[in-house]
Amino acid sequence: AYDDIISLPGYIDFLLSDINLSSQISKNIKLKLPIVSSPMDTVTESQMAIYMALLGGIGIIHANNTTEEQVKEVMKVKRYSNGIIEEPVIFNPEQTVADVRRAIEYYGFSGFPITIDGKVNSKLLGMVSGRDIDFAEDEELLKNIMTTELITLNSSGSSSTLREGQEIIKKNKINRLPLVDDDYNLISLICKKDVKNKKNYPNATRHNETLQLMVGAAISTHPGYKERSDELVKAGVDLLVLDSSQGNSIFQVEAIEYLKNKYPQIDIIGGNVVTVDQAKVLIDAGVDGLRVGMGIGSICTTQEVCGVGRPQATSVFKVAEYSRHFKVPVIADGGISNTGHITKALSLG
Repeated sequence: AYDDIISLPGYIDFLLSDINLSSQISKNIKLKLPIVSSPMDTVTESQMAIYMALLGGIGIIHANNTTEEQVKEVMKVKRYSNGIIEEPVIFNPEQTVADVRRAIEYYGFSGFPITIDGKVNSKLLGMVSGRDIDFAEDEELLKNIMTTELITLNSSGSSSTLREGQEIIKKNKINRLPLVDDDYNLISLICKKDVKNKKNYPNATRHNETLQLMVGAAISTHPGYKERSDELVKAGVDLLVLDSSQGNSIFQVEAIEYLKNKYPQIDIIGGNVVTVDQAKVLIDAGVDGLRVGMGIGSICTTQEVCGVGRPQATSVFKVAEYSRHFKVPVIADGGISNTGHITKALSLG
């Protein structure tokens, strides 16, 4: 995307360890590794989004699917890594092995608590995992195969509880630790995988409160985007990206205004834009970030098909120079950085 520019070498007076690449992807979301996947069709699903977030970036689940499919991919990312799991997937003892197998396929993990009524805040009876159902028939009731001798922790739900739970998991070499109240009702859950992830991926892009991995989702401005957005927000999406080669349209302005009014807690990225005039329209509408680029990249045909576009370096420089006054980050196709870094880098070029 930047074959048309080259930077002159300068004087180095710092170590690699001194470099800080952390950048804003939007007004409220900061990445330690400034890499985000394209929201375009078929690029990113849950597996890619999980590892991008673990390594410090963020993945955007594409919208070239049904709402249900996209929501499912978002939920897989949100449930992959947690601190204390406040809403674990729970079964009751009268459910069957077939129910657990369907849940394993849907959620992508294989350990579930069993309570009297299959809900949180009810009496914990046991746990069931993939190991318990390996040789069981689909119709087998969970009460006949669940593990009932459990190590638990009486929970207050505080950060000290999380640290204490992690130590119990390490000491007892268990995969899951149920947190219970004085009456042995299930309150929440801590998983060994989450403890390992926190250690192995210190730069992961996590929600500050839940410690879940962050994930974005693409939407269009076509009819149905409102209903799709509703379901994505319910699933826990952290970021919505309007996927369009031309962001400067009444349709995108209306979508941004609608989404920011209904979901002020969700950051919205608009675009694509390549001029200050385009950027101004979306910033005035309330956008939290901008995608920059039109016709760049190996598979984007906007310039060839429509005869419109702009060289990428110029696009980034002009839009970033304007948007930084409003603290609206710029995301450049082919790379991402915060507005200050982009301006400095391209000025040197």
